[in-house]
Amino acid sequence: MGKTGSYIRSYIYGITMQPGRWDKPAVGGVSAPITGVSVTNDLIASMVLAIWLYLLVARGGFWRAAERDDESPAWGGPSLSVPSSGVAWPAVTAVIAARDEAESVGETIASLIGQDYPGPFNVILVDDQSRDATARLAQETAAALGADNRLTVLPGRPLPAGWTGKLWAAQQGVELAESAAPPPTYLLFTDADIVYAPDALMRLVARAQHGGLVLTSLMAKLRCESFAEHMFVPAFIFFFQMLYPFAFANDPRRATAAAAGGCMLVRRDTLRAAGGLAAIRDALIDDCALAKALKRRGPISITLTERVRSIRAYPAIADIRRMVSRTAYAQLRYSPLLLAATICGLALTYLAPVALAIFAGGVAQFIGIFVWLLMALALRPTLRFYRLSMLWGLSLPAIAAMYMAFTVDSAYQHARGRGGMWKGRAQANVAELPTFRNCDE
Repeated sequence: MGKTGSYIRSYIYGITMQPGRWDKPAVGGVSAPITGVSVTNDLIASMVLAIWLYLLVARGGFWRAAERDDESPAWGGPSLSVPSSGVAWPAVTAVIAARDEAESVGETIASLIGQDYPGPFNVILVDDQSRDATARLAQETAAALGADNRLTVLPGRPLPAGWTGKLWAAQQGVELAESAAPPPTYLLFTDADIVYAPDALMRLVARAQHGGLVLTSLMAKLRCESFAEHMFVPAFIFFFQMLYPFAFANDPRRATAAAAGGCMLVRRDTLRAAGGLAAIRDALIDDCALAKALKRRGPISITLTERVRSIRAYPAIADIRRMVSRTAYAQLRYSPLLLAATICGLALTYLAPVALAIFAGGVAQFIGIFVWLLMALALRPTLRFYRLSMLWGLSLPAIAAMYMAFTVDSAYQHARGRGGMWKGRAQANVAELPTFRNCDE
């Protein structure tokens, strides 16, 4: 038992031993496991450091959250100017796909009707077979503002096979917009929980005209009030920009394409030339799929903003889980192998630094602590954007672990035939939907 006990103690406690403590040859070769563990720790530490150096240096500076709709180069910088009042502004039609949005639709309609846009602008709301008073409340809001002639509420038709619910509803809105004489130059795809500052649309159109953009998207500032939102919302924005660096998406020379579905200003003629929404009708992550299709035909732009915000509440962690689980497995193309690789990659990137910082020794422990602090600092610009304490950055590994669990749950729900569940409708079915196409390069 003496020799066996020594080996067990070595493996259990070896990762915490400081170099040199047991590095001399011992009777029975007890030092061998310690040496092996030390080498493994050093190897893992080297990989972790390399990963984070790559993320911070070679992913378009995503962590700086610098691509914004104010003075950033992606938005035209200080040189962007709003056309004078004598210039004819292009016609715009907003298309809202709404299902069971009675809680928020009134505020959304009011913010759109209240836009300081000099050109022709109207709103089409497609009521996607809502089970509440979505349509009535939208109409009442427009009527109360004396603008019921600028809002059209279209009852949605039944969902056909091969379409996701949101895209099918949006397609009906596009068809109605195109039937106008003349049809609008731009379509503004937005959601029934998005609220706009009065100058948001004017700035969007000015930016699109200034840059010759076929797609101009703003990532709506998400509600961040509850504990769950404080914990997960900034990290969500951080992870999204890590996957789709905005600087890469805004660079016409790169294949990376991204958009935020809550606010997408699209040139109607370019959308038609790209095959319309029918070309991406099966995509759960429809905003990025649309961005990819349109970027083949012209430049696009995506930035953060303070002028467009989401009022959808996520009061509990379970609400965040449902939001992430709806599309996470689709992002992995419904592949168990990609799921396993993603979990391993996330564990190495976010969890390994903490394990090294707590359990390792020597250089490996130092690297673990350094990388843990590095990722906390990397999250700082996003936390500042949401006006949250910088201390939340230290919890990023724990938050990442929760996102890993949400991703696994997404695969589980898909296997149960409940993938893409949204407002009582499962939109991803293995037997019906083909493999989702990634939007990254």
